[in-house]
Amino acid sequence: MFRWVVWRDLMLAWRRRADVLATLFFFVIVVSLFPLSMEPETRTLRTIAPGVVWVAALLASMLSLGRLFANDYTDGTLEQMLLTPQPLYLIVLGKVLAQWVVSEIPLVLIAPVVGVQFGLSQTTLIVLTISLLIGTPVLSLIGAIGAGLTLGLRGSGVLVSLLVLPLYIPVLIFGAGAVQSSITGENPLPHLELQGAALVLTLVFAPWATSAALRISLE
Repeated sequence: MFRWVVWRDLMLAWRRRADVLATLFFFVIVVSLFPLSMEPETRTLRTIAPGVVWVAALLASMLSLGRLFANDYTDGTLEQMLLTPQPLYLIVLGKVLAQWVVSEIPLVLIAPVVGVQFGLSQTTLIVLTISLLIGTPVLSLIGAIGAGLTLGLRGSGVLVSLLVLPLYIPVLIFGAGAVQSSITGENPLPHLELQGAALVLTLVFAPWATSAALRISLE
């Protein structure tokens, strides 16, 4: 069931490639606007780089949250999934994994390229990639809770933002802190370890909370 959910969502995403590209283009455009709007001073660009890249990734990840359960809810597929004897925990985890692969992995892969605009060193670009690779699953898992709670509500996009943005703050701080530590020559490992701890916690509890939210929304 888990493999089927992941494969199904990946195939549906492939048919709607425009949505995936919109998220990627949004990330690239937002990150690229900052170097163009400032003086080309390397020190200044390196100072703002961690916050700019991570905020852009955070906002870009929120664009895909509305599609996480909405389409299945509209055509009745989600209700049928809840009636199956399979654990809803695994179904939610499969959908979140597919959403992360489709929407977040392209951001992780393109981040080193856009990071070059800020004059970041090769070591810092590696740390940036690792921090995004650890942090973006946390964004998807937390966002799934908000998407489940606001499922079927009018103006759900705004409500999701209000619910999940405060929960995104620790991930943003740890991710940007790791990159900033690499820029200043400090050890970024403590920030990455905190990100890893956040990933473990959300991986255990977020699918359970999302499952409860979906049951409440469908009732």
